[in-house]
Amino acid sequence: MDKKLFVISGCSGVGKGTVINEFMKRNSNDFILSVSCTTRNPRPNEIDGVNYFFISKEEFEKNIKEDKFLEHANFAGNYYGTKKKYVRQKMDEGYNVLLEIDTQGALQVKEKMPESVLIFIAPPSIEELEQRLRGRHTEDEETIQKRLAQVKTELERSQKYDYTIINDNILRAVKEIEDIVKDK
Repeated sequence: MDKKLFVISGCSGVGKGTVINEFMKRNSNDFILSVSCTTRNPRPNEIDGVNYFFISKEEFEKNIKEDKFLEHANFAGNYYGTKKKYVRQKMDEGYNVLLEIDTQGALQVKEKMPESVLIFIAPPSIEELEQRLRGRHTEDEETIQKRLAQVKTELERSQKYDYTIINDNILRAVKEIEDIVKDK
């Protein structure tokens, strides 16, 4: 069976990290979580090649010019991107690759690799998402409002995805991803 690239996106606070962690625990023999490149400095406890590949801005921009990224974006003055070579190498090694990125990057991936499978994790409702964001107690009101404003754009982009999963139950969401994977 040919190995595939699966891209998972979702609104901030939707629980995609939790769903992906549980999925990976249950499917680590067949899947590898992609490691992205970034120009930002490593945070404490982050390891180069595990959490990210930390590279210079100059190197990143050279890679953009040479079309070495499946997707890339600039957030808060730092570049983030996924190298084509890394994804292909992992697939050649016999893994399906799971990539967790935003909707803008996911649509870039679909353009360059039409065979990739896009999965969007959606909240049960906007109200539930707002409760989750507020319940984390990690952001101020302005940040929460920015995240909620971004939800509309993400939901519009998600219409171009292959699948949408409502995350109202983590284990059910993981099972839905597993069912999608089996069909591919």
